[in-house]
Amino acid sequence: MYLQRRNRVLRQSPAIRAMVAETQLKPADFIVPLFIDEGEQVQQEISSMPGYFRRSLDLTVAEVQELWSLGIKSVLLFVKSKDELKDNTGKESWNPDGLMQRSIKAIKAAIPGIVLMTDVALDPYSSYGHDGIVENGEIVNDPTVEALVKMSLSHAAAGADFVAPSDMMDGRIGAIREALEQNNHTRTGIMAYSAKYASCFYGPFRDALDSAPGFGDKKTYQMDYSNRIEAIKEALSDVEEGADIVMVKPALAYLDIIREVKDAVDVPVSAYNISGEYAMIKAAAKMGWLDEDKAILETLVSMKRAGADLIATYFAKDAAKML
Repeated sequence: MYLQRRNRVLRQSPAIRAMVAETQLKPADFIVPLFIDEGEQVQQEISSMPGYFRRSLDLTVAEVQELWSLGIKSVLLFVKSKDELKDNTGKESWNPDGLMQRSIKAIKAAIPGIVLMTDVALDPYSSYGHDGIVENGEIVNDPTVEALVKMSLSHAAAGADFVAPSDMMDGRIGAIREALEQNNHTRTGIMAYSAKYASCFYGPFRDALDSAPGFGDKKTYQMDYSNRIEAIKEALSDVEEGADIVMVKPALAYLDIIREVKDAVDVPVSAYNISGEYAMIKAAAKMGWLDEDKAILETLVSMKRAGADLIATYFAKDAAKML
């Protein structure tokens, strides 16, 4: 049989396949989410996220040092606030001596080169478990933005490289950018959660921080998963307001959105490979239904192929070792 072209020629050996691979995944692509708790020598496994831990600050610093040695360049910090510090204002979130602020300083002192990103939202500090301030059963936008600005300024003052607003309030990127400029934090970047969908896959994360909403849901501020054009609109709006990086969250069920956003914006795009996506692979692997290592790499490459420049993932450490 005569064929003018045999496409399988480029698939016939591992070396050839690697040589012509269109998508390259590397440790520097990863952002590692870290959960921090008070205390010393504390390491508690998150029950719904097997193999992932909430750690005290001393052990978190050691973990970041190991991540850095693996070629991972960035971490994203989340803290678990004590119940007695939670209220409806979120004022603990901008406490200069708060756990987040102490964590930023300690990690930066130990690993100066790490790109340190910080979560900006009120849910870990809210007595209601919502991302914003509650008035008469409603999550109110503008007072919440004022609180988020204070939170962002405190993170910048502590030494964060990027603040990462995950709240989905209207206008918060512009307000944060203006405040950073006015307070001479001109080197602090913003990674905006621009297309954050109301998803059922967030459950394990809320276990990690004890931040499940105390009433209702988050659908009045997080996006409807039926919508595509809205994601582009949100991303373009955040870029116009001053975002340096935009994010799509979740990732695995939203690969089309990652591509749409990547094609629409002129800034780097990140994707968040979230807790429920992590838990699914872990559960299936435990049952022997799939090969965990292969599933990790295949899903991460799919996100990179879809257009993600950066991937926040709980699999980062394992993937970096495999790569």
